[in-house]
Amino acid sequence: MAAFESLSSRLQSVFSKLKGKGKVTESDVNDAMREVRLALLEADVNFKVVKDFITKVKEQAIGLEVSKSFTPGMVVVDIVNKELTELMGGTQAKLAKANKPPTVIMMAGLQGAGKTTTTGKLAKLLQKDNHKPLLVACDIYRPAAIKQLQVLGDSIAAPVFSMGDQVSPVQIAEEGLRHAKENGNDYVIIDTAGRLHIDEALMEELKQIHAVVKPDEVLLVVDAMTGQDAVNVAKSFHELLELTGVVLTKLDGDTRGGAALSVKSVTGCPIKFAAMGEKIDSLEPFHPERMASRILGMGDMLSLIEKAQAGIDADKAAEMERKMRTAEFTFDDFLDQMEQVRKLGPLDQIMDMLPGMGKMKGGMKDLKVDEKQLGRVEAIVRSMTKEEKSRPELLNHSRRKRVAAGSGATIVEVNRLIKQFDDMRRMMKQFSSMMGPKGPKGLKGGRKGLKGLMGKNMKFPF
Repeated sequence: MAAFESLSSRLQSVFSKLKGKGKVTESDVNDAMREVRLALLEADVNFKVVKDFITKVKEQAIGLEVSKSFTPGMVVVDIVNKELTELMGGTQAKLAKANKPPTVIMMAGLQGAGKTTTTGKLAKLLQKDNHKPLLVACDIYRPAAIKQLQVLGDSIAAPVFSMGDQVSPVQIAEEGLRHAKENGNDYVIIDTAGRLHIDEALMEELKQIHAVVKPDEVLLVVDAMTGQDAVNVAKSFHELLELTGVVLTKLDGDTRGGAALSVKSVTGCPIKFAAMGEKIDSLEPFHPERMASRILGMGDMLSLIEKAQAGIDADKAAEMERKMRTAEFTFDDFLDQMEQVRKLGPLDQIMDMLPGMGKMKGGMKDLKVDEKQLGRVEAIVRSMTKEEKSRPELLNHSRRKRVAAGSGATIVEVNRLIKQFDDMRRMMKQFSSMMGPKGPKGLKGGRKGLKGLMGKNMKFPF
């Protein structure tokens, strides 16, 4: 299940009814809004937020522009899209930057929200923009918290400042900031202690650290999967500590999305980042407009393009395209391609960014991407010799038996993969010859030819 999955499918079914109508009456809008209201409440969105949201949408949707529009259903969807975007903050809230480095970021949150891990992820994100972050270990209470931060720092080659667990966190923060200034670190990320609940001792300590380091950002890390609890925690912290932003962790596991949709309205604090997975590079800047678009099934092509630009080697991609065109595509290229796609992140998340994919996933159960299956495919290909990978026609029965034994797969799985690979190669060759030198206009057999090609049991080899 992906972020917002249940809410997304509910809203999409409400709007697909509206989109088909040539005329949208006030009663159509009221019916749709009743369903939207239920969908939002079921998604664990704060009830007051839901009430305000529905009122705003209704005011605009029952107005004149809807009845006069050629596609009134789409106008309503557009209004909902804009209001959802506003609900989550309107525009992306960027990280503050100090006039004179270093920029100080203080991380706060309850125990178990993923604060220390998020500190490491944020450092990794800053490194991508050529910054030099210093991590400061101020959680002296939780066993192994300092060690955890050091391990994370080592994994991304970011320095960690620590004075052990016998010195006061306020002193560690102060010394850490001095260390950063002396060593040219332009960002200081302070990992503070959390508790199981908000208490006076915790808040007093955070206020003292705040007074000493005067942070440019105070980011609260909350677990999106706790829904309204996350929102209430954010509200309490904000009242006591003046937060500048919220980081939602485990958003990929939160199928409802209540926290993401409520936190800005309830606390006035923007969501600055969201973690969409366990990996160290799974922290992403939060874009309200892209998230709204994803919820409504319109996809999020901008994020996908950014991921592709960051993760895919352009020269390799161009060479791959040439090989596909000339049918020189080998099993080695296939492995390469799998590796490039994997760099983009979990395939389920990538598919969620494609417009309309949510509906397809619902209707096509075989579209569930099984990462283990990808691993098996990889094992089969890696069990082939160099020669076999570049000339799959060499794979006779005895060679296939050897490949199966070497990869722990069955002969049936090996045969299936080779057949699908052959089909894929044939299809690529056919497709590029049909496209001709003039592109799609040069299609042999026109649409019929393309239809026949696409209809040939198109399946991925995994």
